[in-house]
Amino acid sequence: MTKVVVRAAIATIVLAFITGLLYPLVITAVAQLGLGDRADGSLVTVDGRVVGSSSIGQTWSGDRWFYGRPSVVDDDATTSSGSNLGPSSSELADDLRVRGQAILKLEGPYTPGLTIRDVPVDLLTSSASGLDPDISEAAAMLQVPRIAVVRGLSEDAVRSLVREHVQGPDLGFIGESRVNVLELNLALDRLGQ
Repeated sequence: MTKVVVRAAIATIVLAFITGLLYPLVITAVAQLGLGDRADGSLVTVDGRVVGSSSIGQTWSGDRWFYGRPSVVDDDATTSSGSNLGPSSSELADDLRVRGQAILKLEGPYTPGLTIRDVPVDLLTSSASGLDPDISEAAAMLQVPRIAVVRGLSEDAVRSLVREHVQGPDLGFIGESRVNVLELNLALDRLGQ
């Protein structure tokens, strides 16, 4: 009986060392060497101060900024969740109507004749994670007239800024072209006004 207890204790200690210390250290080292800043959360700093993560969406308030996709978790990075509402959901239809009206109210004065059909779907629907940091190029371009007027910039300058920040599909074929909202807003801030 004593031999069994000693063997069990040794096995527990060895397994605890391997799974609780050795394995996490190896995985952390591989991530740090292979993924660099992505392993640390893709943090973006300005003047030595962390201003956000390029991998996690955040809320931008005010008409001076590009805004991202709606988030059902209020851009809370401690959780991740989609709405799980299906196409026949009346709650989803209500959410889309409210979001659409808010966008028309914000963008309409700068884009005469704007209708809900002109609004890119990614500005109306939340992502599966609720934390998507990117929007489509069309979603960014919809916001150009407002940004240009509010900041006193030419629309051409703002459009050019958006085009400079369009990232193609991963590996050239996975996913869609996209614009990172944090990086675009930081570039907009550097542009001035």
